[in-house]
Amino acid sequence: MILMSEIGGERNDGLAHGKLKGAVLRSYFDHNATTPISEAALAALTDCLRQAPGNASSIHRFGQEAKQRLECARRQVAAAVGAKPDQVIFTGGGTEANNLALFGSVRPGKRHVVTTAIEHPAVLNPAQELDATIVPVDGQGLVDPDAIRRAIRPDTALISVMSVNNELGTIQPLGEIHAIAQEHGVLLHTDAVQALGKIPVPMADLVTVSAHKVYGPQGVGALIARVPVSKVTFGGHHERDRRPGTENVAGIVAFGAACADLHFGTPDLRDLLENEILARIPRTRVNGQGAPRVANTTNLWFEGIEGEPLVIGLDLKGFAVSSGAACSSGSVEPSHVLTAIGLSREDARSCLRFSLGRSNTREQVLALVNALEPVVARLRKLSPAYV
Repeated sequence: MILMSEIGGERNDGLAHGKLKGAVLRSYFDHNATTPISEAALAALTDCLRQAPGNASSIHRFGQEAKQRLECARRQVAAAVGAKPDQVIFTGGGTEANNLALFGSVRPGKRHVVTTAIEHPAVLNPAQELDATIVPVDGQGLVDPDAIRRAIRPDTALISVMSVNNELGTIQPLGEIHAIAQEHGVLLHTDAVQALGKIPVPMADLVTVSAHKVYGPQGVGALIARVPVSKVTFGGHHERDRRPGTENVAGIVAFGAACADLHFGTPDLRDLLENEILARIPRTRVNGQGAPRVANTTNLWFEGIEGEPLVIGLDLKGFAVSSGAACSSGSVEPSHVLTAIGLSREDARSCLRFSLGRSNTREQVLALVNALEPVVARLRKLSPAYV
């Protein structure tokens, strides 16, 4: 067991990007897990809670005010993904949207789904409840479109391939895959949760997006449905009879405000972070480095030490990073994404993901590397696996 004192530093709890008396200055490098809510989204959220408390299905003035704000947000989300407003189905998050896409697309006699080995569990787990073919990826985390083509069967209802991998940042060849899907008359779904706000959202029949990945609130998402989908939960006739339940109007309004405030990042800080780590810390490697990647994400392997003690060591020094997907936090299993690209189980446990966001600066990146270097050195001294 490695003690907190051995990792280095005493725990000080402070505010993100701020400092309390006696607390360390904290910097956030885990934006792929969730983003802090933006000022625009927070203002829209609080104003809606105060000024439009009605149920959007009610016909009185309060209800109609809520309805108007809901529909404005629908137009904002649609514009952000290049869709029509009536194609936007609001959900409780990306996981629900993925489930609606998969289960809402299959039909009797057509329950086969093609997906990839590096999808988020919100796609992989529903797919495994159906008849699924899981297509492997290469060592850079990219799927071969021809492998998708070969997996299609007469009973295939849907292809589901994520736009951007949440752990590696790799960008999948959705244009080629979309053409293959159209050629075979099969629907294409893409989990674009990590794409929105980073790259143009690829064209697909069904697209999943989530508010808390784009500086909106948690607990709000949407499925963009350019084709009919069957509802998978039952109740009222909300969302044009596609997703029952009273809409989270304030959260949706904040989602719309976040979508109206999107801007793409640049790879400068990501590249600076990678180059500094590779130059200063020996026996490290960038996973998926040769593939097209979004500008904010890097995943690095550190030989001989496990990722979770590294996460703790950096947290003690004021830096929030991740050893994998947030939904898998606490799991004893290594990342399925990293093993899918060929890492051993041991090596997959020796990786960190850094995901940058709007608030990060060059100074924070350099401070992160300055903190990381001694933590890695100390853990390697304690590790029997590092020789």
